[in-house]
Amino acid sequence: MNTFEELEINEDVMRSIKELGFTTPFPIQAQAIPELLRGNDVIGQAHTGTGKTATFGIPMLQNIIHGGGIQGLVIAPTRELAMQITEEIKKIGKYTKIKVVTVYGGQGIGIQLDALRRKPEIVVATPGRLIDHLDNGSIRTDDIKHVVLDEADVMLDMGFIEDIEYVLQKIPGNRITSLWSATMPPEILRLSDKYLNNAKNILIDSDDLSGEGIDQSFLVIKDREKHKYLTDFINQNRGQVIVFCSTKIRTRNVARDLQKSRYKVVAIEGDMSQNKREYSMMKFRKNQADILVATDVAARGIDVPKVGLVVNYDVPNQDMVYFHRIGRTARAGAKGKAVTLVSYSSIADWKFIKKQIKSDLTDLNKKMGIEVHIPDPLKRDVGRRIAQPMRSGYGRRPSYGGGGRRPSYGGGHSRDGPARDQYKRRGSARPAYRRQNRDTNKKW
Repeated sequence: MNTFEELEINEDVMRSIKELGFTTPFPIQAQAIPELLRGNDVIGQAHTGTGKTATFGIPMLQNIIHGGGIQGLVIAPTRELAMQITEEIKKIGKYTKIKVVTVYGGQGIGIQLDALRRKPEIVVATPGRLIDHLDNGSIRTDDIKHVVLDEADVMLDMGFIEDIEYVLQKIPGNRITSLWSATMPPEILRLSDKYLNNAKNILIDSDDLSGEGIDQSFLVIKDREKHKYLTDFINQNRGQVIVFCSTKIRTRNVARDLQKSRYKVVAIEGDMSQNKREYSMMKFRKNQADILVATDVAARGIDVPKVGLVVNYDVPNQDMVYFHRIGRTARAGAKGKAVTLVSYSSIADWKFIKKQIKSDLTDLNKKMGIEVHIPDPLKRDVGRRIAQPMRSGYGRRPSYGGGGRRPSYGGGHSRDGPARDQYKRRGSARPAYRRQNRDTNKKW
């Protein structure tokens, strides 16, 4: 398929698509949009930056009636991703009069209630806050006919699957459902078998996580040398930069050091309030800051076209996180660079990730003539760690935002964060903590 005109998109949506400069659909769009327009359920698997939001957004906007109540529901794992999806759908639906609102934990409930009173047709939500609204009647499911589960594998890893099932059980069965996931672990396949009806499987580049269009390189150095090389790479880059760190403390320290070096820097990490995180992203998107330093909470949900360089200040603890990090550059067919700074203690993790990279990878140690001298104790440790490599996918829980064993997806007391893990499940799709704290839900 060569053009969007061939997809039988209506005039109002097509007008926005042309204004946005979209001409040729991505493969996932060319295959999935016709299926969704026909009313078929879809399971889509494609790597980041391939236009998934437009893929499910266009059919939803085309089939929704203005003034007909909430008819579209998009569920996303993180606040940042939910807000990004909302903005993209608004752009595509600019001439449709369809209203889109976002509901997520960490934002005042009054703001969301005011937005819902304006009778939107599409709601984009994180699971915990969505259930709050469902339980209190501020969101009704009677008219919903389009449901999207975006980044389903991340929602699985965050422990949201029971919440998702609870939501799906409340929505009429005669709906169009699409599920999008970079990986397809057994739990996601079970969910699709249970709640999707004869879904069309569309797998685009499911075996290709190479980071196409990204010039990837790595440099093995001592940890104390990272700041020097980071500033060198930033100075050589044209465009904005995202620097990924493994912990909240590391994020703060790197951002502070860059600020001392007179760079325009903003940061995002789990202990920041939602208002501060939104302010940081606003400055970065508007090009008022050149560098964003972030934990992996930002590895999904950032779509800034001017990002020319991604620096992995710390090696991620699994391969999928690496690909989602570097996917913040080279968006929508553009070119970009990704550099990974490998400390001696992270060589084993990096060797495993390297095996999954299928495109060219530049060894900057060889290129720059930098020798690696690993102390003997570390050599023995590297050998032991390589003997038991991490498994691919989301089997090993990544650290989304900080130290400790529990990932931090945004901090605060929202049910969309890690604090939800403390609540015990009791064999029901409805979360046990909602039964235990039913009274507190009424005290909004």
